[in-house]
Order: sequence, then structure tokens, then C-alpha cells
Amino acid sequence: MKILMVMPLPPPVTGQSHAARGLRDDLERRDGVVVEVVDMAKNSFRDGFGSCGRLLEVGRMLMRVLRRSRDAEVLYLTVSESIAGNLKDLVLYVLWSGRLGRVVVHVHGGSLRTQIFDRHRFLRGLNRFFLSRVAGAIVLGESHRNMLAGMIPEDRLFVVPNFVEPEGFLDPVEIRAKFASGPPLQVLFLSNLIPGKGHEDLLEALLSLPDSLRGKVMLHFAGAFESPASERDFLGRCAGRPDVQYHGLVSGQVKRGLLASSHLLCLPTRLLEGQPLAILEGYAAGCAVVTTLQGGIPDIFADGVNGFSIRPGSPASIQAVLARCVGQFPQLRSMGLANHAQARDRFTVDLHGARMLDIFRKTAAGPRGRA
Repeated sequence: MKILMVMPLPPPVTGQSHAARGLRDDLERRDGVVVEVVDMAKNSFRDGFGSCGRLLEVGRMLMRVLRRSRDAEVLYLTVSESIAGNLKDLVLYVLWSGRLGRVVVHVHGGSLRTQIFDRHRFLRGLNRFFLSRVAGAIVLGESHRNMLAGMIPEDRLFVVPNFVEPEGFLDPVEIRAKFASGPPLQVLFLSNLIPGKGHEDLLEALLSLPDSLRGKVMLHFAGAFESPASERDFLGRCAGRPDVQYHGLVSGQVKRGLLASSHLLCLPTRLLEGQPLAILEGYAAGCAVVTTLQGGIPDIFADGVNGFSIRPGSPASIQAVLARCVGQFPQLRSMGLANHAQARDRFTVDLHGARMLDIFRKTAAGPRGRA
């Protein structure tokens, strides 16, 4: 079975591009599967085409897609949630108009309906026309089914959760050891430091902690900034604070080491998230999690079970949780171990790959998979 995958690969590293690379790598290891990729990544986190150069680049990508689609049995597309990205997706549907029965689309985010379908009636109609004809659509969680309600029949809408790669899982012995090593409370923000992700709210929460808690909480930030200017501004606010460290964009053993030494994974996002990979990586590393209930997060997170929920855009809410967690290492250890077990049961590469492969095989072999 030959699969053409049209999706962004790192760099830049985002949850979507990281997941796309992991899926490609997993499929390439499976017998009888041939994978070809057209990389649709761009070199920034900003939405839109941005320049004539980017527009020409997208045009060249679309031509590569057209050439490589001819002998593919499955056409896989990770859809965009910006207007410019949706226009690109619509062009792809037109190019594939005679083979929509071989197309599987994958929605990694949680804002497709609110950002595109609910705001732009014309685009909603065009998307409905094409999506009603594709072989299948994949969303990350049950709460995301509503994004495509009325767009595609229920029997062609699939839920496949995100995953953590094997090297992201700690051993329970390592998890117990890190909670035995506190204090101070080690808190990790692991995501791109872009507007809406909540890194500024987390920093404000630390800066406003009472003097009695100074030195009892250590913040670690890891990820890429949107621009050099935003990086300078943020790091300027941290200057002279020994309880704040910025590690840059991390991967491999450096990222594993940060997770292995962290008690809390904090993602105070204001965005309509899909299924944040950072939260699942926190689970796999045995962290308790502090996050909002935005987008699809409630599909994988329960307050008081996996960690503690906070209000979006509320440093005071984060501050209250940090103060609550100082010194509560036995409770946090129990949450971390339970999160690790949940990740082992639900969010592995093998489970994700098996579900995806089943969808692809049915697409290639079923009535809607025939050209």
C-alpha cells in the first residue's frame, strides 16, 4: 500500500509537525507500506502566506502533490486552521477531485469550526462539498467530533488520540526518585512561547508569589519564541531571577532530562487546543499537570485526577495552584504515577499507528477507496 502524506514536518517544531514525523516514521517501519511525503512546513509560526516567495513555494508544493498522487492508494492530508491554509487545502481537494474516495484528512487542532466554518459561510460551504466526499476524517478526541458535524457522515469520522514516542516514557523507579528529590518544586513549561500559550501568565504567577514561597518554586521554560523581539522582552523580565531558567528549543536527551526532573508540567494555554503533545509527554514522564480546560484538553485531562485545572489568562489562578503544590510531593507523585500508567494504556506509538493503519487499509480496499 502506497500512502502520499501531505503535511508539515519539522522545522519548525510544533505539536502537529512532531506528530506528523512520528506517524511517518512508524508507518515506514511497517511491512507492506510505502510512504511518500510532501512537506508543507513553513519557516515561522505566523499564519498566512506572508510573501510572494511563500506563495510560489506553496505553488511548487502543490505541483509535487499532483505528480505524486497518481499511483498513491491513500492520500493523507493534515488540514490547516487558518484562512490561507484552508484555501491551500481547498486547492488540494480540487486537484484530487477525481480521487476524493482515497483521501483521509486529519484535524490536529481544535479551532477549525470557530476560526473557519463559523466565520466564513462561503468557505464552510466549499469545505462541506469536498469533505462530504472524502474517505474519512480523523480528529484527536471525542469533543472534536462537533468540528466536522454536518460536514462528513458519522461513519467516516474517526477518533485517534495523539501519542508519545517510546523514548518519552520514564520508568516508574525514575518517577518515584524525582519526587523524593524535592524541594524546590520544579515546574516545566514545554511548548512554543507564542501568544496564547500562557508562558507570560506562568511567569507572572511566579513573580507575584509571596516572599514566604520565594525559592520554593523553580520555573523552566523550553520552546521557541515567535520572534527575537518577543524573546528579548520575555527574558528581560526574567533577568536576575535564579528561580527562572530558559532552555531554548529542546529535543532528545535534553528534553527527556527536563521532564525527568520536573514535578509539574504547566500549560496555561488560552487557545482552543487540539490535544497538546506537551501534556501527554508530561504524563509519560510521570508529571502532575497544571492546565486549562480549553479545546480538546478535557478529553485527556480531569481536574484532581491528572493534576489541577486553572482559568485561562489568570496568573492568580496559577499562583494559587503553585502555592498549593509546594511541599505536596506525595500527592504529586501519586498523580504522576497514575498519569504514566494512563499514557502507557492510551497514548503509545504502537496504538496510534495501528489505528491509523487500519483506517488507511480500509480506505485503500473499501468501495470508497477505488478510483
